[in-house]
Amino acid sequence: MITIFHNPRCGKSRECLAFLDQSDQKVTVINYLVNPPTYEELNKIIILLQIKPIELVRQKESIWIEKFKNKPLSDKEIIHAMVSNPILIERPIVFHGDKAVIARPFEKAKTIL
Repeated sequence: MITIFHNPRCGKSRECLAFLDQSDQKVTVINYLVNPPTYEELNKIIILLQIKPIELVRQKESIWIEKFKNKPLSDKEIIHAMVSNPILIERPIVFHGDKAVIARPFEKAKTIL
């Protein structure tokens, strides 16, 4: 099964979902802005992606710039910032089994399908 953390207002996310819909597999769509991940879920996603928490942050978002930019934040604080402000989570994230990828561009999803 394929799962996508999706923001329907994001063009890149919509492109990726359209690509995934063409596969022969069932796609589960999670609108993470409506159903944001918990701290524990986001931490597991970061481990699965094999990245540092800051690499999952959309650092050009106004919330990040206004509240967090240039502050010495721990990894835990960065994760809490994304949990409290899910718009900060980079998208789309595609999951397939025990693999995950930030699908920007959407073709990166091919690497785990």
